[in-house]
Amino acid sequence: MRLIGMLDSPYVRRVAIAAQVLQIPFEHDPLSVFSTYERFRAINPLVKAPTFIADDGTVLVDSALIIDYLETVAGRRLMPADLASRTRALRVTGVAMAACDKIVQIVYEHGVRPPEKVHAPWLERVHQQAQAGLAALDAEIAVQAPEIESLAGLSAAITWRFMQIKLAQPVADATCPALAAFAERAEQLPAFANTPPLETANVSTPGYRAPR
Repeated sequence: MRLIGMLDSPYVRRVAIAAQVLQIPFEHDPLSVFSTYERFRAINPLVKAPTFIADDGTVLVDSALIIDYLETVAGRRLMPADLASRTRALRVTGVAMAACDKIVQIVYEHGVRPPEKVHAPWLERVHQQAQAGLAALDAEIAVQAPEIESLAGLSAAITWRFMQIKLAQPVADATCPALAAFAERAEQLPAFANTPPLETANVSTPGYRAPR
């Protein structure tokens, strides 16, 4: 099995950590959708990170679907089975990935779009959505933290770390204390420590600006 993409992507890192938690060996090829676009395109014309190549050669995309495949291979799930716990885990996971999506939009808006093309009202809205997502995660974890190596737990921790490394002015720990402490504990675990998001960033951003 082979995972394509850089670990500074929260989606790629989510697959890498989930595979380790599930004890599934894989090869990692840290190709960039920017600097190594043509090499990536030769593997997957969609140039979508993460890209995952199964043992039978099938090319999979989308981190949630790749993790579903890995869970099937491993014969166990990273989500609880009972309805109440699963519903809450689905909420935490969904909020975490929505926050990731908004942070990615902020990064791309600053790093890819020409400055004269940046639409301030849209960017303000995305800032508000990202901030709301982080605040919601913090509130959920403050009430009841998920298992770190569950899908909800690793998604929440990855989201916080992604924000820290991608934004020049990251959200302060004091703003989301429960989430920050949870993510710090997660980063000490082997599955996280073995997949540090330290590769060269694809794009840069001048920083997160909290909504006024």
